[in-house]
Amino acid sequence: MKRNIVIAVVTAAALVGGGTATALAVAGDDDDTTSVTRTDDDRDDRGEDRSDDRDDRAEDRSDDRDGDDDDGAVRAAAGGVTAAEAVTAALKHTPGTAVSAELDDGSWEVDVLAEGDTWHTVRIAPDSGKVLGAQKDDEDDAAEVRAALKGASVTAEDAAKAAADKGTVVSVDLDDDGDDRGWEAETRASGGDERDWRVGLTTASVTADRDDD
Repeated sequence: MKRNIVIAVVTAAALVGGGTATALAVAGDDDDTTSVTRTDDDRDDRGEDRSDDRDDRAEDRSDDRDGDDDDGAVRAAAGGVTAAEAVTAALKHTPGTAVSAELDDGSWEVDVLAEGDTWHTVRIAPDSGKVLGAQKDDEDDAAEVRAALKGASVTAEDAAKAAADKGTVVSVDLDDDGDDRGWEAETRASGGDERDWRVGLTTASVTADRDDD
């Protein structure tokens, strides 16, 4: 009789609470009756907590990977070939105008605009300065680049050397958009701090990038 009363009470509580309840009744005798009630809301809360924990761990792993990539770039640049030296090596292999140099995936990648408005990407080893490979790229902005560099006296190599006074240069790139044209350089310190700089096309003056706030 008591067991039937327990089940009836649990069912009524579920209906009043607007959820689903599961009742487990164990009766050895009339005096020892145990009931356990679990609601769907409790299970949902635990599921949401586990989902939040997984998201937090994924974000932590992503941050750790980003930090490792930054440290690797600094070590490779600081311990071997500089951005300016990578540009020199690339132009010796593929004559033309260097438009950018970036330390990426363990090597320098230098974009060169060659004769005939053809683009080439030359990969340079960061420890020896040797050419690891070169490939022709399909780009169609040669006219814009040549227009931006018209009358310029500062090359990508010059810009990399000028920015080196601010830290280890890990990239230099031509900004040919708008009226404020110039070289953009990124430097990183041993602690991982990174800064962006602007280098003039005619004076090689280095100023902090206004967008780097």
